[in-house]
Amino acid sequence: MKIGVPREVAEGERRVGLVPETVGRLVKDGFEVLVESGAGRDYNLDEDYEEAGAEISESSEEVYGEADVVVKVAPPTEDEIGHMHEGLVIVCFLNGPQNPELVKQLADAGVTVFSNEMVPRTSAAQAMDALSSMGSIAGYKCALIAADSLGKYVPMLSTAAGTTKAANALVFGVAVAGLQAIAIMHRLGAEVYAYDIRPETKEQAESLGASFIDSEDEREDEEEEDEYEEYEPQGFSKLMASLGFYSFAEPRRDEYIVEGEEEEQEEQEEDEGWSDEKLEEDQKLVRERIKEMDIVITTALVPGQEAPKLVDKDMVESMKPGSIIVDLAAESGGNCELTEAGETVKHENVEIIGPLNLPSRLPIHASQLYSRNMYNLIGHVTEDKADEDSDEKDLQLELDFEDEIIAAMCIAHDGEIRHDDIREALQGASEESEAR
Repeated sequence: MKIGVPREVAEGERRVGLVPETVGRLVKDGFEVLVESGAGRDYNLDEDYEEAGAEISESSEEVYGEADVVVKVAPPTEDEIGHMHEGLVIVCFLNGPQNPELVKQLADAGVTVFSNEMVPRTSAAQAMDALSSMGSIAGYKCALIAADSLGKYVPMLSTAAGTTKAANALVFGVAVAGLQAIAIMHRLGAEVYAYDIRPETKEQAESLGASFIDSEDEREDEEEEDEYEEYEPQGFSKLMASLGFYSFAEPRRDEYIVEGEEEEQEEQEEDEGWSDEKLEEDQKLVRERIKEMDIVITTALVPGQEAPKLVDKDMVESMKPGSIIVDLAAESGGNCELTEAGETVKHENVEIIGPLNLPSRLPIHASQLYSRNMYNLIGHVTEDKADEDSDEKDLQLELDFEDEIIAAMCIAHDGEIRHDDIREALQGASEESEAR
């Protein structure tokens, strides 16, 4: 079975699908690997791939024509699709719901497509979760961009001319990228705040040194803590308890909380999510707190959907002059109302930075992590069919659509688009085109 690695042709894309380290492991496992010359740019050289056991090809046509599985990073172009053969398996970032026409072209060509955005967030899929790997790098990089763009120190510093205050930084979205951004800003010495609508993220953000914006915490700080009321059975219950029937002495759960049970009750409430009333109070608090911020980093992304709007024009205009917003979701429409993808916008003396493809700015480690994820995915979708007595391996594709990972990530197979949301997006695009 042959694995192909083409050179990335998308503008600004500096990553590569597999690095020499991973190629060596695949060759050892019994795969053949075909790498297009120059695929690793100037940090993974052709001779490194050859030393690892790969064959070097001078053209992408040969890679797409001969490989059984192609591993790349960016979505394929129309020219690349033209070189693909029926039955080819391709793995990449594709974002099917936002690129339905591209998925259809691949399906019509008989190509089986695995989209990295569709990886399920389960423990079994963690080793194949390239989305999280790239999210971690993006969170790291956007924190550095914010610090580099801010016109003041991030940490508190004492100098001969006096002491400077630490910068205030707010991170919206406490997933992989947000957690990394929180960690980096905290290490740089900022006063870090975080906000997310999911209750379980509060503890995660606080574990990295952030103060979580929570309207309930604000209210509790203003109120005195209520003391527990000691329960004493009365009347008939007291009589039965005195006769040894102690179950009658237990308090009614709708009137009293037994000491030790309050934590369990709080956990149950968190599992159900915060109420609409609380979220509304949180939003009011966020609007107040953003006025104090020097740096705002937004990281809220939903794969396949437009990014939610978290920072509107009024919030931007309430910020201090010289403040910075770094919008990690710029490629998907932005979390800030004023974000322009790939541009830096200045509004009311606040800069809104909309960077694109941040993982590609750290191509060495991004490629290493991506490559390891792809190695695990290849191992998951292939199987050795050789006889037990045979010394040779017979590696073949094994697509079990009962498998949660394969069912989620495989968006096109055998000429069919497999996901409803992509089919709906394709139908919507078709209807819009007809209307025009």
